Amino acid sequence: MAAAREELQKDLEEVKELLTKATRKRLRDVLMTEKHKLELEIKNQPPPKPKDAVEEEKSSLGGYTVKINNYGWDQSDKFIKIYISLNGVQKLPAENVQVNFTERSFDLLVKNLNGKNYTMTFNNLLKPISVEGSSRKIKTDMVLVMCRKKREEKWECLTQVEKESKEKEKAAYDTSDPSEGLMNLLKKMYAEGDDEMKRTINKAWVESREKQSKGDIPMDI
Repeated sequence: MAAAREELQKDLEEVKELLTKATRKRLRDVLMTEKHKLELEIKNQPPPKPKDAVEEEKSSLGGYTVKINNYGWDQSDKFIKIYISLNGVQKLPAENVQVNFTERSFDLLVKNLNGKNYTMTFNNLLKPISVEGSSRKIKTDMVLVMCRKKREEKWECLTQVEKESKEKEKAAYDTSDPSEGLMNLLKKMYAEGDDEMKRTINKAWVESREKQSKGDIPMDI
């Protein structure tokens, strides 16, 4: 967890440095959005554990640790329910399946399941949860994490980052200004693309600027 916080802090410092150099409004807007997102993620990181506790936990784990990426989720009026499939988990002692909750996060640790440890972390949950009212249940080949909602309202997704990603994707296509929509789409493609994609977009941007300077096209891309 400390490593994740450190990486987020490094990303934030780099974004701040880029902001000092950026002059274009659109670029500054993108950087400001990223800055606010990183600050929110850092704020919602669980507090670092004392060094002694971390060392004790490491010594008790041993073996190989697997990060869990696959899960299902559902919700009721009162709970967000996350389903994690783990073969044979019901055979473990109950203390080997641990979940730590904060108001906007939780992390799951399953120790010594078939010689491996399994972890899953959710930071920056979409809305606050009740730490006291949240729990986990061990079922056949499954762990069910139950996050008690502080307010009985529907969640459209699990995390704030997911929500922002959906809003950005929607904005890339849903706009009354065609050039604005194209710019948003290009930004998304550039951010998610490989080196070849980035070179292609850069080339198209340069060619567009050259044509615009000659008066061939009016649109700013």
